Amino acid sequence: MAKVSERQAYNGMPASGLAGVSWRKSAHSNPNGSCVEVAELPGGAVAVRNSRDSAGPALVYTPAEITAFIRGVKDGEFDYLCG
Repeated sequence: MAKVSERQAYNGMPASGLAGVSWRKSAHSNPNGSCVEVAELPGGAVAVRNSRDSAGPALVYTPAEITAFIRGVKDGEFDYLCG
């Protein structure tokens, strides 16, 4: 299977269609496999998938979107989601 190009990746595409990417998950992930995985795409975009459905849909975010989200996480903007 050929590697994915920046133009080929789209929001909601099957994660299995993102050939040649390296999926990673946090060391803080749930031991039951209930976590999300991320992969850097060509051009700096980032794909996110559910680890329990590795062939399921991938959400694809631009570098600016990912940067804004990570800054929000670091600033504690989403702490209320953790209980």
